[in-house]
Amino acid sequence: MDAAYDPPQDPLKILHDDHELVFVEKPAGLLSVPGKGEHLADCLIERVRRVFPTVLLVHRLDRDTSGVMVFALTPLAQRHLGWQFEERTTKKTYIARLWGEMASSEGTVDLPLMVDWPNRPRQMVHPEGRPAVTRWKALKRANGETRVRLFPETGRSHQLRVHMASLGHPILGDPFYSEGPARDFDRLMLHAESLQVRHPDGGRPFKVTSPAPF
Repeated sequence: MDAAYDPPQDPLKILHDDHELVFVEKPAGLLSVPGKGEHLADCLIERVRRVFPTVLLVHRLDRDTSGVMVFALTPLAQRHLGWQFEERTTKKTYIARLWGEMASSEGTVDLPLMVDWPNRPRQMVHPEGRPAVTRWKALKRANGETRVRLFPETGRSHQLRVHMASLGHPILGDPFYSEGPARDFDRLMLHAESLQVRHPDGGRPFKVTSPAPF
């Protein structure tokens, strides 16, 4: 993975900014934060820092996932937002394209996850793992695939990817959890469509949306 890291150089897409926070759209293929080594230094937070020097990390998206991310611009906002993610009061939706046409229209996956140590960063379903819950709703079935909207109720690493694969419908283009033709796509077909938080200044619900590029 490291040697192949060649992130897109698209201009930074700012979805909203104010005195406490900034929402941006992360492109697929770009790390949220720096990896180990100079060759993995290019990442979203460093690109945001060039425009907003006080930027602080709140959460992450997988390198292969695109979509809405929020960063704090003050320590107060970082604490406030961090607490919301920890307490699961944020509301997140994702769009994904899955392999195969799902028989059901909606459902919930409730399977605990833990790291697959010999194969990290892969994750796996394990009874001793951390609780992980994903609700899903099918939007369209056609041409051997299903478009779904995903509602994660927890925020485990690779949660949506493992949970969809556990249903027999891996996310298209997933380099870890799909095989054969399902993997033969130019990107992971997973996009963080919307994120709602309570604004650190006053606590009002604040939602930012970014349509899926696929």
